[in-house]
Amino acid sequence: MAITVTLELPLNHLYRPAEPTAVDAAAGSPWLLVLMHGIGSNEQDLFGLAPSVPSQFHVLSLRAPNVLGPASYAWFMFGVRPGGERAIDEVQEAASRELAELAVEAAGRQLAVPADRVVVGGFSQGGIMSLTLLLTRPQLLQAALVMHSRLLPEVLPMVASPGELRGRRLWVSHGTADTVIGLASARDIRDRVARWPIELSYAEFPGGHEIRPAELSAAVDWLRVLTQNGAEREN
Repeated sequence: MAITVTLELPLNHLYRPAEPTAVDAAAGSPWLLVLMHGIGSNEQDLFGLAPSVPSQFHVLSLRAPNVLGPASYAWFMFGVRPGGERAIDEVQEAASRELAELAVEAAGRQLAVPADRVVVGGFSQGGIMSLTLLLTRPQLLQAALVMHSRLLPEVLPMVASPGELRGRRLWVSHGTADTVIGLASARDIRDRVARWPIELSYAEFPGGHEIRPAELSAAVDWLRVLTQNGAEREN
């Protein structure tokens, strides 16, 4: 029977504990998956993926701090310049990033999950936040799962050193017909990450700005491989 844990975090959240029976000599110690939703959504959104996540993961779904409306939140606001490029609210992004960092660190500490077993993941703007955390605070996590997102150019000056990024893992997936964040953004992540010592898994799927079953299945398989590799390192 799962033990109820109340997490004290700087952001509202939903939490599903790892299944104790899944944490054994084969699977190794538990992992932590921290999820961040897209703009206009809330922590309920990606928490719906929890039943698909391997049971050796604690699953934590965070709510962004900026209120847009009833049950509608954002990590940061943005606008579109005349040339078509997006301009973010950098103050909001920095504040949200700091809160997300604190939440990831606090959850890992309270659940006794070391940084090398922490994965952050997100969809759209939540994926942006996940990618940013991997690139700027790699000491807090092992990997990031990024779906239908982009790399903020504002983040590039803050990217950690190659030595700090070495050994980190990244999943990037996108829809070939995504009209909200175009496929070129995912390919830009792919090309930029190739310059850094990060192990990248990249995939494109038919569809638009949504997570379809095939994409979710492939991402979950990637999570399983992470846990298997972690168990091999322990044994």
